[in-house]
Order: sequence, then C-alpha cells, then structure tokens
Amino acid sequence: MSSTSEQKRGEFLVQVPAGSVRLEGNLSIPANAIGVVLFAHGSGSGRYSPRNRFVAETLQAAGLATLLLDLLTTDEEAVDSRTRALRFDIRLLRDRLIDTIDWLAQNSETHDLKIGCFGASTGAAGALMAAAERPEVIQAVVSRGGRPDLANPVLERVQAPTLLLVGENDPVVIDLNQQAMAHLSCEKQLETIPKATHLFEEAGTLSEVARLAGLWFQRHLLPAKELGPHLTNLDEEGNREEL
Repeated sequence: MSSTSEQKRGEFLVQVPAGSVRLEGNLSIPANAIGVVLFAHGSGSGRYSPRNRFVAETLQAAGLATLLLDLLTTDEEAVDSRTRALRFDIRLLRDRLIDTIDWLAQNSETHDLKIGCFGASTGAAGALMAAAERPEVIQAVVSRGGRPDLANPVLERVQAPTLLLVGENDPVVIDLNQQAMAHLSCEKQLETIPKATHLFEEAGTLSEVARLAGLWFQRHLLPAKELGPHLTNLDEEGNREEL
C-alpha cells in the first residue's frame, strides 16, 4: 500500500500527501469491505476522537473500511489550540479532504471501493465542499452534529446522498441544518436523535448515530444489484445482523 508505514490487526497507519504536508491516519479494512468511509473531524478534534472511533468501529462491523485522519499537522494543532482559527478554515479542510479522496481513489487497497464521507462539526462542511468538488467519486455523506451551513455556497452542487444527524436537544444546530437542507438538491434526509445534545453523550445516542450512518453508507456504497444480499441491520448496540 502506498504511503503505508505499518500494519497492525487489520489497521494500517498511513501518511497521506496533502499539498506541502503529510497527514497521519488510521485506515482499517475489514474482509470483503463494501466501501470506505473517510472521517472529517472538526472543531479541534482528530483521529483519536473517541466518538468518531466508536462510529468507525460500528461501520467496520458493518463491512465498511474507514479512514480516520488528522486534518491538521502537529504544529498546526498547536497553533489551533491557541487561536481556534484553523478548525474554522473550511477551505483548508476541503482541500485536504480532496487530496485524501484522490489518494483513496488511487491507493492499491482502496481504489476499487466506493467512497463516503462522515463529517462532524466543521468537518461536515469540509466534507460537503469536497463532495461538491468530487461528485463522481463521493457517493454518500453523513453529518453528525455538523455545520453544513458553512458550506452553503456550494450545497446545491452536492450530488452525493446526504444524511444530517442532529441531537433533539441541540436547537441551534437543528436550525442551521434545516437551513442547509433548503440548499441541498441531492437526495437528503435530516434525522433528530431523541434525547441527544450536541456531543451525543447521552446513553444510546451515539449508538443510534452509528446505526443510521451504517445503514446510509451500506445503501449508497453498494451497487443496487448487490444491496439485497449484503445489507445488514445494526441494532441499538451496533451489532451486525443480516436482514
């Protein structure tokens, strides 16, 4: 695998060229993977985010490869921790996601897998902007507590089916997602997760995010003729059950 430094229990440590820097990530590919999901972290988060790692593990159990990536370098993270500026540089996040999407499309281990994006917070805006720039490559987008409104200028160009997940008790973000829905012309869906606040810390809420995301990606990353035999149901605990 190009740019891969180590393999451990099915998880590859990778370095992805992005402009003048290299981004570090964890690429996990289950046996017979049906697609690959690129995670776009936001608001100062990274590949070790416990929430996104939980979602990634659920997606892996559903037969999806995942790439958890640090969109900022170590030096940039140090600057961002002081200024909080880079996490809102949506164009920077977009450009690095596009470079990563191109890398996935060319990499020997993932080039034959359809690609989806899972974005959180400002990372969701970056994912949607990247989807607008790579409409022939990105097949599905899921946003968790995201800020798709920050991508409003390009939302009408997004072709990938888009699922927006927000917490029932996160009224500001619900309103921002509803505004973004009005700009999207692709297949789209807005789901509110009962009892959830912005960080989905309430019992069972993150499991529901992972379940809905898994079903969305399964539906849109598998060819239609293969959907029936492979589609799985993820229960409230994230377990995989054949339908």
